[in-house]
Amino acid sequence: MRGTCSRFLRCLRTTAFLLFPAIVGLPLEAAEPSSRNLDSGWQFRAIGNPDKPGMTEWRPAQVPGVVHTDLLRNGLIPDPFDRDNEFRLQWIGQTDWEYQTVFQVDSAALGHDHADLVFDGLDTFADLYLNDQAILNTDNMFRRWRVPAKALLKPGANTLRIAFHSAVEKMVPYVKSLPYVLPSISTNNFGNEDNIATAPYTRKAPYQYGWDWGPRFLTEGIWRPIRLETWDALRIENFHIHQQKITADIASITAEFEIEASRPTTATIILAHDETSAPRTADGTQTLQLDAGINHVSFSIRISTPKLWYPVGYGPQNRYRFSALIRVGREVAARAEVRTGLRSLELRRVSDQWGKSFEFVLNGIPVFAKGADVIPFDSFPNRVTADVHRKTLEAARDAHMNMVREWGGGYYESDDFFDICDELGIMVWQEFMFGGDMVPGDTWFQENVRQEAIEQIKRLRDHPSIVIWCGNNEVETGWHHWRERQDFKESISAETRDRVWQDYVILFADILKSAVNQYTDPVPYWPSSPSANFEEIPDSPDNGDMHYWAVWHQQAPASDYTLQFPRFMSEFGFQSFPEMRTIRTFANQPADFDIRSTVMQAHQKNKGGNERILTYMLREYRQPKDFASFVYLSQVQQAEIIKIGAEHLRRQRPRTMGSLYWQLNDCWPVASWASIDYYGRWKALHYYARRFYDDVLISPLLHDDMLEIYVVSDKLEPLSGTIHTRLLDFSGNNLLDQTKVVQIPAQSSAIYLSFNTAELLRKADPDGSFLVLDLEVGGKRVSRNLQFFDVTHNLELPVAPNIEATLSKAGEGYTVTLKSPQLARSVYLSFGDLDVHTADNYFDLIPGELVTVALKSVASLDQLKSALKITSLTEAFR
Repeated sequence: MRGTCSRFLRCLRTTAFLLFPAIVGLPLEAAEPSSRNLDSGWQFRAIGNPDKPGMTEWRPAQVPGVVHTDLLRNGLIPDPFDRDNEFRLQWIGQTDWEYQTVFQVDSAALGHDHADLVFDGLDTFADLYLNDQAILNTDNMFRRWRVPAKALLKPGANTLRIAFHSAVEKMVPYVKSLPYVLPSISTNNFGNEDNIATAPYTRKAPYQYGWDWGPRFLTEGIWRPIRLETWDALRIENFHIHQQKITADIASITAEFEIEASRPTTATIILAHDETSAPRTADGTQTLQLDAGINHVSFSIRISTPKLWYPVGYGPQNRYRFSALIRVGREVAARAEVRTGLRSLELRRVSDQWGKSFEFVLNGIPVFAKGADVIPFDSFPNRVTADVHRKTLEAARDAHMNMVREWGGGYYESDDFFDICDELGIMVWQEFMFGGDMVPGDTWFQENVRQEAIEQIKRLRDHPSIVIWCGNNEVETGWHHWRERQDFKESISAETRDRVWQDYVILFADILKSAVNQYTDPVPYWPSSPSANFEEIPDSPDNGDMHYWAVWHQQAPASDYTLQFPRFMSEFGFQSFPEMRTIRTFANQPADFDIRSTVMQAHQKNKGGNERILTYMLREYRQPKDFASFVYLSQVQQAEIIKIGAEHLRRQRPRTMGSLYWQLNDCWPVASWASIDYYGRWKALHYYARRFYDDVLISPLLHDDMLEIYVVSDKLEPLSGTIHTRLLDFSGNNLLDQTKVVQIPAQSSAIYLSFNTAELLRKADPDGSFLVLDLEVGGKRVSRNLQFFDVTHNLELPVAPNIEATLSKAGEGYTVTLKSPQLARSVYLSFGDLDVHTADNYFDLIPGELVTVALKSVASLDQLKSALKITSLTEAFR
């Protein structure tokens, strides 16, 4: 691959204010070296005989794409997500496939000094031929490849052919030859040939081998764009704004360039920047001598009183555009642009009374991270669009999330994902793509990963939303804690155990750490999630981040969340089913609608997961009356359980400074931990998250016969408010009514009220009453929470609350106003097959109170009235 070595280092120091007169008014709208996408005319076929009729015939293909979606588009396979089709389509990933296109090249393109083929992503093992001449062999899904092609191109038609090899079939002979085989998460899934796990040795998206929420679809194909680039004297390989020191007064930054020159050349660089709605500011111009090959050039820039980028909720998401233009003589040779936000960033880890802190500090402000973990948005990444990213990330923002964790078992997301995070103020915990497997230690693998890391860091480092690079997901904790890893360690010699661990340390404490420090300073590096940075074993409550899974995997009660006091919780979760409309996309027979049916088990990837959902359900609720009621209750249960954990974590600030639940999204329709399903439909959990992640939260904690009322505030200014406390029976009769004026410091959590529960309920029935807690600021309710005093199946809830609903037109949308004479819990509004976005859902109706919910839909008022169905908790019970 070109551009991997430096011929020399040249640093240019310019003083912007001295250079302004020389460059104001110079045009920056200049053409870059020509680039042309090669995305048309592609065909594909199987190589050899896969024992499937017609597969060796050429058929049209879509680029970018993968073989599964091409087969589906040509009607050669059924929908992979339907029913249990996954099991019948494994042959695709065990077959070699060939792609080919013919593209035209004119004499003008060949007249340039250089014509390069650039491949942004090839999945994974591929042999490439241009006009029947071998040009490249690839072995990493995450790499970008550049091939000088001018010598092989000809005027007129040119043929580009790519032969893809099955990742599993390619690697099995190699892995069999090894003295030991690393354990792999993929061994828990079907489809491993000869029970040999090849995933640890292959630089391919780990989730494609199957996960406990996703299917096994081993894709092959041109999954990211291909283009033909032509250029002459030079091209800009990379343009980066290095943020050296950012304060409210001064931004000291360096514009850094990698420039590839054809030959020794004298060139002039002109640099300028602008900020939204502000005029362009000239930063400098310099004439320099470039050597043939890669040249490193830098400019120092100082911006007075910069407009800073903040996470959502802490300030605006200001961004600057930096523009560079390079001239050779009078001709524009190249130009480039970088858009970034300026912010100071620190991962603060200092000793305190609880151990060692773990908090993100942006622009001097400690930020409590509220959010969720993100997995790939589709099993077939070529189907993910910017609109899909935007819909999910805006939903995260709307639920008051300020961070997502880009989990290490998928792939590095496309640029638009990070652009949207920058725009919305959502911080990104970015992981390298290692999902849980130990790693080989051979030099080829390590150098392949090193180059992958450098390329991805350079691509993404100007996104202000990225606040940490993390080496992997759960590899370290797996080595220390997982049963299968202990079995592996017992099966090998002490010398081999040490070697395997040292291979891990070399990659995650040296290679990746060095790449982050060299190429994206000052963004911090963290070796694993969870980790204590090798200071203690991972998953320590006193040091580093934690993943907590006793609730769910070990079937611990949800109340055990309140016994955990981590410095930063980066994973905890609980499963539910998606809504019935989503389930019907993969299930269509009456027998399917049973948690033990073949289809439902196929769409539950965590072994025993459906039964575990039911086990937990029967601890808290009564038996669901039918499958649809089970689905509804599963969502209510998930939301209530994660609410316990998230509110507890928020109450612990500043001891705990992060709550990221597992997980935000799905890659296919499935029973999973997600709060938004594959089709972008909010589950109950996401509506709950909008409440428990709100900037100001009132949160009760019942323990040891005491009820403590906390107020948590993420606001940067103090608040004056009122806590309104009411004890009601289920018909709305008032048993207690009191208010208390409170002063709430900025960025705080504290107890403001305490009750002895025996005294509180002295004249009330614990199974027939509940507490309503309202926090009001400026006469407006900003947070509400309810407290019940027994498990739900013991409560004497109204069997069928008489909920009145009035639907009305309201501007460009609609509203529905609801009222009930009795308590109605977990009220769920649904509209059949109509697409309706509800501003709120899965809420409690207090007796006699009106609740108005805004609706957005293209459906008519009459259609909405006809389709509206209202479900409350007791209506789901048998």
